[in-house]
Amino acid sequence: MKPAVLVIDMLKEFVYGRLKSPGAIEIIPRIKTIVEKAREKGVPVIYLADSHLPFDSELSIWGPHAMRGDPEAEIVDELKPDLKRDLVFYKRSYSGFRETGLAYALRDLGVDTLILTGIHTHICVLHTAIDAFYERFKLIIVEDAVAAFSREDHEYALKYAKSVLGAQLMKSEEVLKLLEGL
Repeated sequence: MKPAVLVIDMLKEFVYGRLKSPGAIEIIPRIKTIVEKAREKGVPVIYLADSHLPFDSELSIWGPHAMRGDPEAEIVDELKPDLKRDLVFYKRSYSGFRETGLAYALRDLGVDTLILTGIHTHICVLHTAIDAFYERFKLIIVEDAVAAFSREDHEYALKYAKSVLGAQLMKSEEVLKLLEGL
């Protein structure tokens, strides 16, 4: 197994702002611990961040959010990437794979398994997982390091990812043990 950790949309607007998830703050320490362990073990850490232009299609659904250059579109301070070793991909749609070059980077790194963390389980995490499945990556979703607008949204997305995409659902402690064993 050659994993990479994905940190999806842990942006100020989604953690503290208008489109925040009620569970966003509580997942930060878990994500941070996973990221630190991944770095220690030489596992790639990749951040995916919404970065919208004024004409992007999802703005018609959610209104302006995570607009390119807006301070609300920045990754939360608690999880800032280490730009000397982490990668950051900016996206204009729900999926981290759509027109970002992410799949190419993962293949260049020899990655075959993705460990997904972040916001929102039922939107950007799920759409990224779906595209990862089609790109033939194995999936691990850290169920206590992702959050959605509601418990129902969260549970729906996890159930879908497990039953339809074959994702493995793991708790953060299990992922830390997995990373430690690498």
